[in-house]
Amino acid sequence: MEPKFPFAEVRDAIIETGADTVTQCMQCGLCAASCPWRYVDGKIAKEFNARKVQHMAQLGVEGWESEDVIFACTTCGVCVDRCPRGVGAVKNIAAMRATLVEMGTVPRSLRPVLGSLHDNGNPWGGSTEKRMDWKKDIEVPTFTEDTEYLLYVCCTSCYDVRSQRIARSIATLLNKAGVSWGVIGTEEKCCGESAKKIGALEVFSELAEHNISLFQKHGVKKIITTSPHCLWTFQNEYPELGGEFEVVHYTQFLEKLLADGKLTMPESTLGKKVAFHDPCYLGRHSKVYDEPRTLLDAVPGLETVHFSREREDSFCCGGGGGRIWVEAEADDRFGDVRIADAKGQGADIVATTCPYCTIMLEASVMGAGLDEEMKVYDIAELLAGIE
Repeated sequence: MEPKFPFAEVRDAIIETGADTVTQCMQCGLCAASCPWRYVDGKIAKEFNARKVQHMAQLGVEGWESEDVIFACTTCGVCVDRCPRGVGAVKNIAAMRATLVEMGTVPRSLRPVLGSLHDNGNPWGGSTEKRMDWKKDIEVPTFTEDTEYLLYVCCTSCYDVRSQRIARSIATLLNKAGVSWGVIGTEEKCCGESAKKIGALEVFSELAEHNISLFQKHGVKKIITTSPHCLWTFQNEYPELGGEFEVVHYTQFLEKLLADGKLTMPESTLGKKVAFHDPCYLGRHSKVYDEPRTLLDAVPGLETVHFSREREDSFCCGGGGGRIWVEAEADDRFGDVRIADAKGQGADIVATTCPYCTIMLEASVMGAGLDEEMKVYDIAELLAGIE
């Protein structure tokens, strides 16, 4: 094995790019032991080792640049949650990726994503004119100066056909509850979360600054997001760029409507067993655990069963950090682990509250040949009424 030599200039560049806690790491290994890559089929499925990556950054040594190493992280946040020294491992890894993107080193599968974010304002390759195609057959009001809430529909639910049903369900529920809400429309662009996590800092800044200017021009003060990724970004990244808004995830908003007696449940009963999957960016990143469960408990005919890992210990679906656009090998799919667990718990339905999770988990259901006996729904779809 060839020796690896430290490079102070590489370390300093990573730290300056945003890895400001990397020197706090004491190499205890708790992050590596907690990482979902350590649990896929009970084996180490990738070269990715969270502890080793932090150490490489500390020293500035080479070896983390390959796609299987630095771009394997799903940014699930379990390492950050459990670190005894407060190391922001996710932020550090994003900074390491940013140094590579700055040099033009981007995995082949992510190049079209970044290109589309820059050219089209979304990661899905969809045209700007089609951003509002999700609203077919339902009433979607336009945001005006008299509107209280902006409903920000994430790019996935704008362009992915399956995910569009989630956006329509949320809009339908807001209409039924008499909420003052609206959308700006095709001028909206991606929140930029994926660009930031992939390491494309300039693309993120362009997207964020565009949205902030757009929201401020229209007088937006309160935002309801359909995606936990947008929630986290608006709350944690936009304020640094001058974007101060009151932001909630739709489950937080609907739970308040339920408590106030303004949200009605579907008349039909499903008679199914449901397991709730905590999305990483709603749970670990944003600490929202109770509201989705309160909403699920209110749906007639659902019996709750539990994953073996849930809430702060929930297992990642595998779609974060840009991984939703990476074709994972059969043994490397986190969603397969999750669906196997759901089947073991006797679940007929896996409910979640993130469009990434819906896509990843549905793919694993189909891959396991369980699509006739197990369904994946967003909670909004169950609240709106699924037969």
